[in-house]
Amino acid sequence: MPKIQSVQSLQTLDDFRALLKTLPGPDKVALSGAVAHESILTKPPGALGRLEDMTAWLCAWQGRYPPRLEKPTAVVFAGNHGVTALGVSAYPAEVTAQMVDNFQTGGAAINQLCKTFGATLRVQALDLDHPTANFVQAPAMDDSECVAALATGMAAVPSASDVLCVGEIGIGNTTAAATLCHGLFGCTADTWTGPGTGMFGERLAAKAQVVARAVALHRHSWRDALDVLRYVGGRELAAIAGAVVAARLQRVPVLLDGYVCTAAAAVLESCSAGALDHCMIAHASAEPAHRHLCSKLGKTPLLDLNLRLGEASGTILALALLQGAIACHTGMATFGEAHVSGPCNHNG
Repeated sequence: MPKIQSVQSLQTLDDFRALLKTLPGPDKVALSGAVAHESILTKPPGALGRLEDMTAWLCAWQGRYPPRLEKPTAVVFAGNHGVTALGVSAYPAEVTAQMVDNFQTGGAAINQLCKTFGATLRVQALDLDHPTANFVQAPAMDDSECVAALATGMAAVPSASDVLCVGEIGIGNTTAAATLCHGLFGCTADTWTGPGTGMFGERLAAKAQVVARAVALHRHSWRDALDVLRYVGGRELAAIAGAVVAARLQRVPVLLDGYVCTAAAAVLESCSAGALDHCMIAHASAEPAHRHLCSKLGKTPLLDLNLRLGEASGTILALALLQGAIACHTGMATFGEAHVSGPCNHNG
């Protein structure tokens, strides 16, 4: 990659801002190849619905025709949050590290899904022993901490991957995601705040108050969406943003998991329109604000399974759809090969 695109050259948030101006667009030649071949397969035009869109999307962002799905990679980022001191989660902060151990010993849902669908799993923990600052009192991260998390995310993307499945684990991170969305998009804190791991009634209302307090405290200090990320996000959210950018630079399409991942990625779209064109949202989370966020981004999730686990679980399930899309596109006969009559020409 050019120097500005290397992890080593990322020293400040301004470097990352500059990087966002260099993002490559889709490969139009590969895209046209997918569209042309789709039109001669033995089916009515559009009959495979979004599967056809997936094939074209893969070609455009892998930069090749036909598309391949031989080396999918799931990366789960883990971070801890100082705001958990305010009781915004039903679980203690030490669960984050315990779940990382569970991933590494193969005992989590994501391990089983990766085995089933042939994805390689990477787990990246970000300084779990040192949570971010409590963002109702101070910025969650200083500039260097945020840059380090962005760089960690960028470095976590294997260049050989043909699809990146992004996930997270972090007690308190639905509060960070809600605060991030409130800062980016406005509306009320209640709009963006959901139960997370099990906060209801008065505890949910208190969680929304934390979100509102944080945005009210910091909103006059930030210049753009990257500042919002630094002030009220978290290390794993910044790492997700870094990974999404690195994937774009390496021509790796991205599947985003639920609410937290989408919130982290939304920072990029808020900074640079089109920054998420190489991303699809894998599923509509049961976290209520996720649908609202997807609408803000103009994206329709691929699945709706009432999931709210995180861990990249929804992305691996969506991987099966991509596998099906490629199988149909590359394996189906054309009208000519199958000696099947194509559409009638009624123009004379």
